[in-house]
Amino acid sequence: MGEQAEKAHRFLELHHERRPLLLPNPWDQGSAKLLASLGFRALATTSSGSAATLGELDGRIGRERALAHAAAVVAATALPISADLENGFAGDASGVAETVRLAIEAGLAGCSIEDASGDRRAPIYELAEAVERVAAAAEAAHGRREGGSRVGRLVLTARAENYLHGRPDLDDTIARLQAYEQAGADVLYAPGLKQLADIRRVVEAVGLPVNVLARPGAPSVAELASAGVARVSVGGAFAFAALGALVQAGEELRDHGTYGFWERAKIGARAAQEAFGEPSGR
Repeated sequence: MGEQAEKAHRFLELHHERRPLLLPNPWDQGSAKLLASLGFRALATTSSGSAATLGELDGRIGRERALAHAAAVVAATALPISADLENGFAGDASGVAETVRLAIEAGLAGCSIEDASGDRRAPIYELAEAVERVAAAAEAAHGRREGGSRVGRLVLTARAENYLHGRPDLDDTIARLQAYEQAGADVLYAPGLKQLADIRRVVEAVGLPVNVLARPGAPSVAELASAGVARVSVGGAFAFAALGALVQAGEELRDHGTYGFWERAKIGARAAQEAFGEPSGR
């Protein structure tokens, strides 16, 4: 088993442990190294966070830059890395499959493909088309069968985006996740769910590990664990928390001429020193 396949295998196993896999989302190589140093066992890129590093908004960096960013994060740490690949950066199923093949070449252990179209007039793909896209992604992710069992080369997370696009329809969301399970996904994800009862319904309705996005008002990790959730991610929250700290520091310097931001900076400097293994700088 090659290094990429071994990481994919390890990543999938982490979804079947007693406690949920905590999957933080770094936004560059440095944040990936730092999160790895804190003991997390796998990481995932964030489309919004990576776009922010380029001064762009989410959804605007495209496949080439997204995969280059993902490859850089892969190179930063030995942990399994999953990538947020939005809707596969393609208008059709064959293009989604090509994106997944390129993700494998980039050394990723996993990726997510969402059913959001990017079209404001019809923000969610019709179910039949969405399933076709997930099936194509699964075929590219898994590649072949061995002894009747699918041999995974990349862990595919299929995302139902209803709740992020003004469609809080739990029944439709569950139907979509069930269809994506049948289409070959490895993990299921409906970002935006916050009610524990709704999350529990999703977990009970499917047979695959379920990821939940940590958002304000969402249940705690302990509560999610009690509902059978397998994975918890944070999306762009850590990236924007860092940007928020930068804004506060800049405003303090601009408006007050004081340096209280150094108290937080000291925490970051110590963490970087430990994570990056470099001698003290200026």
